[in-house]
Amino acid sequence: METNSNSSQQHEEVEKVFSKFDANGDGKISSAELGAVLSGLGSAISDDEVARVMSELDTDGDGFIDLNEFKAFHYGGGDESKELKEAFDLYDKDKNGRISASELHGVLRSLGEKCSVKDCEGMISSFDVDGDGCINFEEFKKMMTRA
Repeated sequence: METNSNSSQQHEEVEKVFSKFDANGDGKISSAELGAVLSGLGSAISDDEVARVMSELDTDGDGFIDLNEFKAFHYGGGDESKELKEAFDLYDKDKNGRISASELHGVLRSLGEKCSVKDCEGMISSFDVDGDGCINFEEFKKMMTRA
C-alpha cells in the first residue's frame, strides 16, 4: 500500500508542476508558456532552445505539451542523463557544479513553491553524500531518479 501512496503522491507532484507551466490552464503547455517558465528560472533561453525542448517533449507533434507527454518525459522519456544535466544546470545558477540551498530555494520560489532556505537545506542534506552542504551532479541524479 505504501508504494501506491508514494506513486499517487508522485503523480500529484508532476501534475502540480505541469500546472505551473500551463499558465492559462487549458491543459497543454505552449512554447510561449514553456519559454516563460524557463526564463523565470533565471536562464537566458533562446527561442531556438525553447523550440528544441518543445520538439523533444511534444511527441504527437500538435505544437503543445499535454499532461501525458509531460508525464512521459518526467518518468523517463528521452535521453535521461542529458535531460538531468540540463535540469541541473538550471538550478546551478553560479555554474560552479553544485546546487546550494539558496540556489534551490530561488528556483522553487520562482515555481511558486512556498519553502524556506532551511527547508531547502533539509532537502539537500538528505542527498548530500559528500557532506559539503551542496548537491553535485551525481547526488542530483540520485535525488531525481529515486523511486
